[in-house]
Amino acid sequence: MKIIKSKQALSLKRTVESGTDEQQRVVEEILQGVKERKDEALLDYTERFDGVRLSRLIVTGEELDQAYDTFDPELRDILEEAARNITSFHEEQKRQSWFKTTPDGSVLGQKIQPIESVGVYVPGGTAAYPSSVFMNVIPAKVAGVKRIVMVSPPNENGDLPDGVLVAAKIAGVTEIYKVGGAQGIGALAYGTETIEPVDKITGPGNIYVALAKRAVYGDVDIDMIAGPSEIVVLADDTAVASEVAADLLSQAEHDTRACSILVTTSEKLAFRVQEEVESQLTRLPRESIARKAIRDHGAIYVVTSIEEGVDVIDELAPEHLEVMTEDAFSVAMKVRNAGAIFIGRYSSEPVGDYFAGPNHVLPTNGTARFSSPLNVDDFVKKSSIIQYSEKALKDHYQKIAAFARLEGLEAHARAVESRFREDGE
Repeated sequence: MKIIKSKQALSLKRTVESGTDEQQRVVEEILQGVKERKDEALLDYTERFDGVRLSRLIVTGEELDQAYDTFDPELRDILEEAARNITSFHEEQKRQSWFKTTPDGSVLGQKIQPIESVGVYVPGGTAAYPSSVFMNVIPAKVAGVKRIVMVSPPNENGDLPDGVLVAAKIAGVTEIYKVGGAQGIGALAYGTETIEPVDKITGPGNIYVALAKRAVYGDVDIDMIAGPSEIVVLADDTAVASEVAADLLSQAEHDTRACSILVTTSEKLAFRVQEEVESQLTRLPRESIARKAIRDHGAIYVVTSIEEGVDVIDELAPEHLEVMTEDAFSVAMKVRNAGAIFIGRYSSEPVGDYFAGPNHVLPTNGTARFSSPLNVDDFVKKSSIIQYSEKALKDHYQKIAAFARLEGLEAHARAVESRFREDGE
């Protein structure tokens, strides 16, 4: 990892993948195919891209039960405990509808209700992520979403990974389809003979999935277009170099475009972490991926003070931030921009990925400046409630009419005035 002392040279910004012209053309073709040919298109695209011709798209209850019953009991217990932790955390985010009565007898408020249906995309192929099931399904469940649909691409045998199916069963998902890629997004957005459309789509995927989510936005809602993973560690000389290096590499192994940065007040720590990263890279199964990520998007930035370090963090607005300093909690509370903040030596980033409870679907590429982790609010909608009393309107209708005429909207003004015409007002 390169060591730098110029803040201008430090950034998490990577070009947001908009896809090549050819990739966009393919996605448009697939989505149109799903609209026109529905199930037939899904089966054809699955054979073309996943190498298997399916006789049916749906995952049966028997498949779910078999995966659950034959799964390693110890791993199953771990998944169930993680699901309980994630549920407990998201339960704290629930909000209730509220109403208030004003002195003039009017009622104002906000009605909060869940979205009717949500589609969750779970990556497949070489990637099998039960954690993605939990992080997308559980907040939707907590919010009260009635229908949660999961789609994921099958392997060459026409199956979904047992870990994904077990996670789905634990999370309470019963409607699951073996379809992935842009065609899976199209099915969720537009519907087919087998799959009814949903109101919102969440979950990560490859570039084709990302482009498809962008294309269907407006017909349905989506969560976000997530970029490659990123981690920033803010550390002083109390941090342990081997642990800092291990945490930086935990994100570098995700993707060659993942970003790992250490911001530190200790030049001594900087050099030790540099050495540790190189040493640990040679022992990683995904060394080639992590090494390219570290080379292209990794850096160690030496700052003159913790205050300067916090300023750097706020400019970067990282997806994951670890604070490994003296009085780490106090330092963390000064940070304004970060998706998830891990405080202290024992809060390694994977704790949040899998087990602690907070959501690991986080804003990337600097968007933590204005956005938040996936949460229960993402699965509810809010309606404003206005029940004006006769007295309230009589007291204020002339002001409202004047405001409307200020904007040149005469019909608006006459609408409120119409209530009092018989009174000679």
